[in-house]
This record gives sequence, structure tokens and C-alpha cells, in this order.
Amino acid sequence: MTDVSYFKDRFEQLQGASPDSEIAKMRLEGFDSFSSVGLPSLRNEEWKYTNISSLFDKEYHVAAVDEKPVLNLSDVDSIRLPGHSGANELVFVNGRFIPMFSTIRSPGNQLTVVPLEDAANGVYKELVKEHLGQSGKYVKDGIHALNTSFIYGGVFKGQQLEHPVYLYYLSDAREHHTLSQPRSLIYAAEGSKLQLVETYQTIGGSDSFTNQVMEVVVNDNTHFEYYKLQNDTANANQVSTTHIRQAGRSYVHAVTITLNGGMIRNNMNLVLDATGNETHLYGLYMLKGHTHTDNHTLVDNRRPNCFSNQLYKGIVDDKATAVFNGKIMVQPDAQKTNAYQSNKNILLSDQASINTKPQLEIFADDVKCSHGCTVGQLDETALFYLRARGIPKENAQAMLLQAFAADILAQVKPELLREHIRQLITAQLFNDK
Repeated sequence: MTDVSYFKDRFEQLQGASPDSEIAKMRLEGFDSFSSVGLPSLRNEEWKYTNISSLFDKEYHVAAVDEKPVLNLSDVDSIRLPGHSGANELVFVNGRFIPMFSTIRSPGNQLTVVPLEDAANGVYKELVKEHLGQSGKYVKDGIHALNTSFIYGGVFKGQQLEHPVYLYYLSDAREHHTLSQPRSLIYAAEGSKLQLVETYQTIGGSDSFTNQVMEVVVNDNTHFEYYKLQNDTANANQVSTTHIRQAGRSYVHAVTITLNGGMIRNNMNLVLDATGNETHLYGLYMLKGHTHTDNHTLVDNRRPNCFSNQLYKGIVDDKATAVFNGKIMVQPDAQKTNAYQSNKNILLSDQASINTKPQLEIFADDVKCSHGCTVGQLDETALFYLRARGIPKENAQAMLLQAFAADILAQVKPELLREHIRQLITAQLFNDK
């Protein structure tokens, strides 16, 4: 069992490498918080449908500071996404950024990648001090504190990027169960355009657990697109926090696609902290087997005249379980906010389940907000219509599900990535029949 004493040994080793750094102080606060509250349990309201503590009944390996990755370039090739030849590729192995596997195609005045430790003690000291750790104001559980205890990652600053940024997270689970804790701080400078894509892959038959935190700062006149593709193995578990703060008037477009994995928890936080911000959040989860996916979204409207729209859709089969918890907050200063949220689900099995909880917390009086959720089965009339035209039941069902997912897929703007995801969805719907 991986307990506090094991994490303490690894924590002290990491602290010993840079005991006087600003990052070390933040790690200490994180570890004190983790030691105090421990891992979240079902008694925690935010985790009442997702049991994470049972996943720590096994011994996990946490990479030491000086541990070298044993993966090679062919392992990285197995996870590359379409369009990679024209993208900046940042590779993380067991939570650590690996420059030797990464490729920076944008010139240095467009994209700067610096280890967090160096950034916090160098030219980006004030940037890191102001923005690193802001997600802790919204996510206050022990698993987030555990990530903070092991901050050892990368920060990158983007300008007007000509090339998208692909982030590959690989977990090496060939020799032992692996715990990875990547941490990133991304700063999109004023007037920039940034397209970011994340994906994950576990190599080996042991269990992997990825506890990830990414914090993004979006400044004035910035266009930020974010895509997360989760299509890992059944022995891969993940808790992911993506915290995006719109510090200036900007546009954010985020899409999360979940197709396969073990236990998956996605925390997606948007903080609209400037007048006139616009945000679009989309999600699609297509679950089977025993996959458990928990999507928690939070849109915090802090300034007036902001617009946000959320649409998450789910297809749940076999004994899979889905959770959606979406919260819209409108602060007193956020007058004339327009905020919308919708969650739609289809259950394909009597043993599948979905727990959905839309929430509104409004402290302003001149707003337009709405939320809603639906859980149902396939339209029998539409299914009969297709079958009456000679289409087998399994194929007819797959066609209807494909149509159900189409409006989310359409929100994936990069054409090569959209076609790749379309092929994955088609294979899951048709080849499984």
C-alpha cells in the first residue's frame, strides 16, 4: 500500500535537491495540506460518486529526482497525433518533462519552455509567483495537494504561435505500478494565439496513476484553444485539473474527449476575470467495460458582460459509470453575464449508470443563466426507421450514436485531429459490434 510515509520519503528527496527555492516553499505547504486531509473519500461532497482511495491499495513507484527514463523514441512514436510534423511536441515521461524527446518548432520569441524551478528563481520569478498555485483556491482536496507537494515540471510562455503545441504524457508501467504527477504553468501573452492538445498513453501491464495539474493564464486579445484526448488502457487511472484564468479580455475554446481508461476524473475550471470574456466548454465521454469517468466543471464569472456556454454529452454502456457535476458561479460584480450549461446522456445497458448534477450560484441580479440535464435511451422510433430500411440493429444503433456525438466532434477545429478522433469513435461504435 502506498501510504504517507512513502510519499514523505520521496518528498524529502525532492526538497533536498533545492531546499531554498520558491518552489520548495510551495511544495512544503502542499505536503502539509496532504498530510492533514489525506486522499478524498466518498464522504467528501465533491467526490461522493468517485472512490479514489481504493486505487492506493497498491504500491506505486514515484520517479526519483535523478531517475532517467528507460523509454525510447519508438515509444514516443506510438503516441504521436496526426499533424505532429508541424507541431511543437513536449513529452512527459512519468510526470517529468523530457527535452531529448521533445521538439520545439516555433522560434524562441514565440515559445519559451523553462523548468518551473528555473523560472521561479530567474527572469520569470514574478510571473510564477503570481500565477502558480491559483488552482488551489478552487480545488482544495488532498489529491491536488499531493500534486503540489511534488512540483517538478515545466512552464512555457507563448506568443503568436505559428505551430500548435502537443503534450504527450507517457507512463512506464512495465516493471511496477507508476504514479506520475506532471505540473505545468502556461502563460499566453497578450495578443497571442495558442492551440494546445494533450493525450496520454500507458506502456506496460501494471497500473498507472496520473495526477496532473495544468494552470493556464490567458491575457488580453488572446485566442486559446484546448483539446484533451483520453484514450488510454483499462489499467490507466487519472485525476486531471485544468485551471484556465482569463486575466484579460479573451476567447477560450476547450474540448475534452474521453474514450477509454480506468478511473478518470477531469476538473475543468474557467475563471472569467476580465470584462467581456467569452468561453466555450465541450465534452464527450463514450464509456464501456468498467470505465469510470467523472467530469467536474466550474465557470466562475467575476467580471461583467461575459459569455459562457457548456455542452457535455455522454454514451455509457456495459458496467461503465459516468459523473457530471457542472457549476456556474456569478459573482456580485459580474452583471450582464450570459451563462449556459447542458448535459445530455444515453444509457445503453441496464448496468450502466450516470450521476449528473448541474448547479447555479448567482450573486448578481442582471444575468441570463440556464442549466439542464437529460438521461435516456436511444430513440426507438429512429431505430425502427433505420431497421425498416434493411440496416442491422447493431449498425443502426451505432449510426444514431455517431449522430449524437457529431456536434461535439465538430467543435474539434484542427481538421487532422478531428478526423483522427472520428476514426476512433467509429471503430469503437462499429468494430465492437
